[in-house]
Amino acid sequence: MNPLRQALIDYLGVRRSLGYKLQRDEKLLTQFLTYLESLGQQQLSTEAAVNRAMLPVGAHHRWWANRLSTIRGFAAYLRTIDPATEVPPAGLLPSRPCRATPYHYSEQEITALLAATATLRTPHRTATYRTLIGLLTITGMRIGEAIALNRSDFDSNDGLLIIRYGKFGKSRELPLHSSTVDTLRRHLRRRDRPCPTTAASALLVSTAGTRLLYCNVQWTFGRLVRHAGLRPRSRSCRPRLHDLRHGFAISTLLDGYRDNGDPATRLPLLSTYLGHIDPAMTYWYLSATPELLALAGRRLERHLGGES
Repeated sequence: MNPLRQALIDYLGVRRSLGYKLQRDEKLLTQFLTYLESLGQQQLSTEAAVNRAMLPVGAHHRWWANRLSTIRGFAAYLRTIDPATEVPPAGLLPSRPCRATPYHYSEQEITALLAATATLRTPHRTATYRTLIGLLTITGMRIGEAIALNRSDFDSNDGLLIIRYGKFGKSRELPLHSSTVDTLRRHLRRRDRPCPTTAASALLVSTAGTRLLYCNVQWTFGRLVRHAGLRPRSRSCRPRLHDLRHGFAISTLLDGYRDNGDPATRLPLLSTYLGHIDPAMTYWYLSATPELLALAGRRLERHLGGES
């Protein structure tokens, strides 16, 4: 076997042992090694890495930067084996991160989204999407985690949802309010619930009895947004499924301020509940939120004024 290909197998094995999935990285790096072989090169060079990263010509600069970043990580690993390996310098193809501005749903907008589910074709679809949107709103879980839930992941006795193999392979338990437990029980007892067609019994199923597909959920959510009358607030701030997760994080900290408690003590708990491996990810969810800034400002004013 080509030494570079064996090194790639070893590199992916090491990183996957740390919890990374790397399906996309494996595809890109395999293509890169094929490119090196077509050039007759036995070592990784910066020139080849940049030339490969900038294909196809005319692609967005973020795509180029991401591809080169993937190659850079592999090159850094290779250099520990072969000192002659060239590691492309950071910033060679610069690209600033561009995250969408979170769309913070009001209670009225959540109510409108839930009401819009009545426009879906069947009572089962209506019930399924009401349950899905409700779960995302009150637990802050990722949409992929919600779709992956099995019936066995719902512990109705202890009032828990078990997220198995979430991002970075981490699992966690989410305690549920008794009203949510009752809602999930009723959903699972619906007479119009299709029998699952797969060995793993999904908690949320389509009308065909299969697990929900991410692309179909996104398309349906876009339809619900239009029926609910929700509009983009700017080019970078549009209603998205993921923003329900942002809303959960913000509401948790808002409750901390309104209860006159210490919101900082909630951050480690919130980070764990959301399944973050780095608290910095949680802080980003809370950045520049007008409601939080207003409450924090009022608390600062009371402190400076000598109030308790």
